[in-house]
Amino acid sequence: MTVREEEVRTDDSTPQGKTMAITEVEPKLLSDLHLVAGELGIKNFRKYSKQDLIMKILNEQSRDSGLHFRTGLLDILPDGYGFLRTQGYTQSDSDIYVSLSQIRRFKLRRGDEITGQVRTPRDNEKYHALLKIQTVNGMDPEQARHRPTFDSLTPLFPEERLRLETTPDKLSARVMDIMAPLGKGQRGLIVSPPKAGKTTILKDLAHAIATNNPEVHLMVLLVDERPEEVTDMERTVTGEVVASTFDMP
Repeated sequence: MTVREEEVRTDDSTPQGKTMAITEVEPKLLSDLHLVAGELGIKNFRKYSKQDLIMKILNEQSRDSGLHFRTGLLDILPDGYGFLRTQGYTQSDSDIYVSLSQIRRFKLRRGDEITGQVRTPRDNEKYHALLKIQTVNGMDPEQARHRPTFDSLTPLFPEERLRLETTPDKLSARVMDIMAPLGKGQRGLIVSPPKAGKTTILKDLAHAIATNNPEVHLMVLLVDERPEEVTDMERTVTGEVVASTFDMP
C-alpha cells in the first residue's frame, strides 16, 4: 500500500477554499442553481435536470480546487482501510483509496455508495485518494453515522403494492397482478423447467416496476447467463444490471 493514512485529509476543508456540500445545493431552487452554474461557467446548464445539474456544479467546484468529484461503492479490506470501486463491483486501477480514519469517523460500511472529492495520486502513490466525503448513500455523512444496522431492523409485511400491469400486450405482468400480486419488500420465486421463459418473465417484471414505480431503485442480478442474454437485459431494462456470464472465470 503506497498511500499513507496520515496523508489523507479527513476534515471538511479543501486545499484551495470552501465549496458547497451536496446538502447545501440540493434544497436550492432550479433557478438558483442556474445562477450558480452560470457563475461557474457551466455551458448549456438549462438542458440539465436538477440532479444532473447538482452533480455538474459539485464537479466544477472540485475542479476549481484542483480535485475531482467521484462516486463509488466502498469495499473495506481486512486491514481496515478501503477502496471505492468505480468500475462496477470489481477491482480496477481507477479505484479510490479510503483511509481507516474516515471509515471509523463516519462509521462507513461495506457496500456504501460514497460521493466525495478526490485528489490525484502523488509521486509514490498508485491510487486516487478520497479527501472529503459529500454523501453516504445519498445522505449527509453526519446523518449516516446514526444509521441502524440491518440486523436491528424490524421485518414487516408489505404495506405498499407494486402495480405490474402496463399495456394490454404485456400479459405476463397482468396475470401476475391478478394471481400473485407483489408488494414492496416481498420475496418471490419463479420455478419452471429449462427454456420455459423465466428470463422473459423477469424482463417483463423489471419493465413493469420501472414504468409504474419510478421511485424504486431497480437491480437485476444475472448469474451464469449467456452473454447475449446479458446484453439484451442491459439494453432493454431501465435499471442497474449486475451480471456474471458462464464464460467468465
